[in-house]
Amino acid sequence: QLRLVESGGGLVQPGGSLRISCAASGFTLDRYAVAWFRQAPGKEREGVSCISSSSKNIHYASSVKGRFTISRDNVKNTVYLQMNSLKPEDTAVYYCAASPYYRGGNYNINEYWYWGQGTQVTVSS
Repeated sequence: QLRLVESGGGLVQPGGSLRISCAASGFTLDRYAVAWFRQAPGKEREGVSCISSSSKNIHYASSVKGRFTISRDNVKNTVYLQMNSLKPEDTAVYYCAASPYYRGGNYNINEYWYWGQGTQVTVSS
């Protein structure tokens, strides 16, 4: 079965850090660009960050630039999102998704073939 599995979400205080992971199962992730999306209650899903298959190209949404870092380990078939200086407005379900295309800041959900089930990140005191 081809799937992505996120892990590492949880509850963190404002200003804190969290690293979430996205592991591929049943296929090799190294040929795909991978993006992190998030969806807060009552809001549309939005793209947060994207990394190309070789890690050569990376994009961050303006709301997270300078605070979040995306990376990947193709040997481990895993992509990471390191989140620092977290704010309450970062609270959302975070999803990873894989696409054969790297589009930079164009997070067209229709171009992502594989999705994870999501992991909850809650930033609250």
